Amino acid sequence: MVFVSTQIRPPAGTPGTGILKAMSIFLAGAGPDAAAFPELFDRFAGEVQQRTVHQRPARVAIVVHDRGGNPEGLLPAYTEPLLARLPLETVPVLLHAGAPADPSVFDGVDGVVVGGGLTPAYWEGLAGSAAAISRAAAAGTPYLGFSAGAMIAPARALLGGYLSKGIEVCGEECSEGLAELEIRAGLGLAGFAVDVHAAQAGTLSRAVGAVAAGLADRAVAVDENTALVLSAAGDGSFEVLGRGNCWDIRGSGAGCTVTVLNAG
Repeated sequence: MVFVSTQIRPPAGTPGTGILKAMSIFLAGAGPDAAAFPELFDRFAGEVQQRTVHQRPARVAIVVHDRGGNPEGLLPAYTEPLLARLPLETVPVLLHAGAPADPSVFDGVDGVVVGGGLTPAYWEGLAGSAAAISRAAAAGTPYLGFSAGAMIAPARALLGGYLSKGIEVCGEECSEGLAELEIRAGLGLAGFAVDVHAAQAGTLSRAVGAVAAGLADRAVAVDENTALVLSAAGDGSFEVLGRGNCWDIRGSGAGCTVTVLNAG
């Protein structure tokens, strides 16, 4: 494996793969923290506001799952920062085991927020809504995924795991309840796999392991207080928002290379 670390800021127009024509797709490396990362909520709220007409409140679908069985209790962490920034009608999508979301709830919304938590549970709850969410994004609806919501966003989603062919590639505490690394069909909003909490939880090595094992041609691992923002222009350009790094891992003949992207 070849590791190349270069501090760069991706220029406008940097090509990506598989990006739908949409308002921006925000892939955040941790859960919601409006105090530590206000610019993420500012940017998303601004794009949602552009979708509203006749001064009506914006309608935003907010998807949450709680492994303790109380997703309602998690809603304020997502709704309150948005309510502080724009008139808002929330459309709660509360995920429970064995009860996937109704795809129709994403019809006509002005934004989609998918929260953090247990990534396989979010995948289970939203796999049947992937086409509806993709249609919304293609129609210009901004998407904001926090942690798990970022991991399930790509066409091929890395759901977790800590072993690659039986060899540890990250700590078991980051496994998401899975043993071997597992990739499944995601929401189709990005053409590369995504991992989160990269530097802070040591999951950068999991993303590297997924590419090195051939499970993904490319992965981007996102630090906390950081987001990868896929262009609203639909031209494949992107930027890094926040104070951390995004680690861009690509397969190569020698194994894989890692490039460090930051906001500059």
